[in-house]
Amino acid sequence: MALYFRLDRICTAALLTLAALTPVLMSAQSPSAAAAAQAGYDPRVTFAPLTLPDPVNAYRSSNGAPGPAFWQNEASYEMHATLHTAEKQLSNDETITYTNNSPDALPSLWVQLEQNIYKKESRSRLASGGARRRRPGTPEPATPPVTTTDGFVFDSVEIEAGKQTTKADYIVDDTRMQIRLAEPLRAKGGQLKIHLKYHYTIPGVWGGRTSWGMSKQGEIYDMAQWYPRMAVYDDLRGWDTLPYIGAEFYLEYGRFDYYLTVPANMIVAGSGELVNPKDVLTKTEMDRLDQARKSDATVYIRKPEEVTNPASRPKQGGDLTWHFHMDHTRDAVWTASPVFVWDAARMNLPEGKTSLAMSVYPPESVGPNKWDKSTEYVKNTIENFSKHWYPYEWPTAVSVAGFSTGMEYPGMVFDGIDDKDAFFFWLTAHEIGHNWFPMIVGSNERRHAFMDEGFNTFIDIEESDLYAGGKYGPKRDSEYSAGGEPADMILKVLDDPTAPTLMAAADDYTLQLGHPVSYFKGAYGMVLLREQILGPERFDWAFRHYIRDWAYKHPSPSDFFRAMSSEAGEDLSWFWNGWYLHNWKYDVSVDKIEGSTVTVTNHGQLVLPTPVEVVFTDGTKQRITLPVETWLTTGTHTWTLDNKTPIASVTADPDHKLPDDNRANNTKRM
Repeated sequence: MALYFRLDRICTAALLTLAALTPVLMSAQSPSAAAAAQAGYDPRVTFAPLTLPDPVNAYRSSNGAPGPAFWQNEASYEMHATLHTAEKQLSNDETITYTNNSPDALPSLWVQLEQNIYKKESRSRLASGGARRRRPGTPEPATPPVTTTDGFVFDSVEIEAGKQTTKADYIVDDTRMQIRLAEPLRAKGGQLKIHLKYHYTIPGVWGGRTSWGMSKQGEIYDMAQWYPRMAVYDDLRGWDTLPYIGAEFYLEYGRFDYYLTVPANMIVAGSGELVNPKDVLTKTEMDRLDQARKSDATVYIRKPEEVTNPASRPKQGGDLTWHFHMDHTRDAVWTASPVFVWDAARMNLPEGKTSLAMSVYPPESVGPNKWDKSTEYVKNTIENFSKHWYPYEWPTAVSVAGFSTGMEYPGMVFDGIDDKDAFFFWLTAHEIGHNWFPMIVGSNERRHAFMDEGFNTFIDIEESDLYAGGKYGPKRDSEYSAGGEPADMILKVLDDPTAPTLMAAADDYTLQLGHPVSYFKGAYGMVLLREQILGPERFDWAFRHYIRDWAYKHPSPSDFFRAMSSEAGEDLSWFWNGWYLHNWKYDVSVDKIEGSTVTVTNHGQLVLPTPVEVVFTDGTKQRITLPVETWLTTGTHTWTLDNKTPIASVTADPDHKLPDDNRANNTKRM
């Protein structure tokens, strides 16, 4: 989910409180693996040949990159929407241009209708007993929530193929629509248009992903999942039509042109670039925008004291239409309010390119270490991630203070009105980081949460180290710990025998396990890869290749596993199997010291490179790292040191960087 989480800076020793947090989940193993784990370490299980879930073929190569015949369909959108504030409704005239690049003729098309999650009979509502979930710690809304609506109400659905436009033959099933075509859409370039006219009631505040609510001085509308969106047709499953239960999204890429007609007193921010500033901004606001495009310091476009000044809008009364455009994106969202303060600053990107960081927020959010800092946080995060991983390529990045808190979309994130201090920095870095995963690298969030939440959590840790010399580092998870110490709840959750694996579908996680598994374990796996298994040089090279190869495409977990193994030059089957496909435990003990000879034992089914520190009686120390090959044929390893000085103690994992399930047996003293 897009709920942020604040976790120790796993890349450093300080972060490795997470290792103590993570005695490794134990669950859902195959019968043979479960039996082996109960009986003790079995190398035949750990190092068994691994068949990844998705096979190599012409579409997906053995090196983890898109194959020579890789294809991906396209969905582009033109929308003309009107916000009806009195009725709390949105109406829209939408045209989807859909291109079938697949080798298959398509007899039908599937469209996602996420607003239908608010219908009384939705699968999500029935499955959850009617409850709507809010982000942990989100206060009850002052505005009574609208908890049910009629979802999308269609006035017309038409298909335009060639020069002919006809009424569509369609059915609606929960949060999906199937459009049945009179003639199949031809393979390898067939194209048609879907015309949809509809309206829906905007849900009130419930802490979710689309909402309206009342700030101290006026309404804020956070508009996400506001239009029917094409489902993905891919080479893995054909149409991927998982219903919208609460987990996030899987979408095609294309271009967006959308026109938003709203009351003239409103400021609107949207994904992409504002095309018609002369129609919707004052001369002063346009001049300030031009200044911000040249400024590394934050520039007000609309100042706090101007929010109540009618002169800050180009006309009084009636409506204005804002036009936004965005290329090569999988989604577009927007926000509107009559009380937005607005500021911006230039972002400096690789190869001399620039983009614009912006923030909109109500006056009550103004203040030192509050939303005054928002644009600075956005700018710093995007500049650093662009240098380290992959360049940000969209014209703007916007942070919004509203009611749909802790949610991310291409080029725009929704956060909280009252956010401040270190929490606000961590939240901003995490949500902005989602522009890389899954907005640029377009993984399937409904099926593989670790590929967006785990990967993003891993990269946003770095931002805490870099911003203002580490002012907000190390990053800590205060959602689940107190005073920076591991909480009992986390330890209990991570030992839960019912915990799902990282490969579980996102909706399969309970509320208690969603963060510990997809965020914590997902990020910690990346840290183990970078810091303990591969080393930064090999890891960074391989991970950058993976990002570049799959930018604006749809990778699967198998593609990630193959890419990292191939480019890092390491057969990592044992790690994929133990950490991702299963929840195997890691537990190494120091059992015996006889003169200069040391014996260690691996009790768990997971293996990792294991540092061992020997302390001699004269105070000197020696370290070695036992490679994973130590455990290829046996669970016990004995070796004799060249140094014959008497040994005082031997400790496995002396820095507590590994997820050892039982630290009580890590040290042996003479």
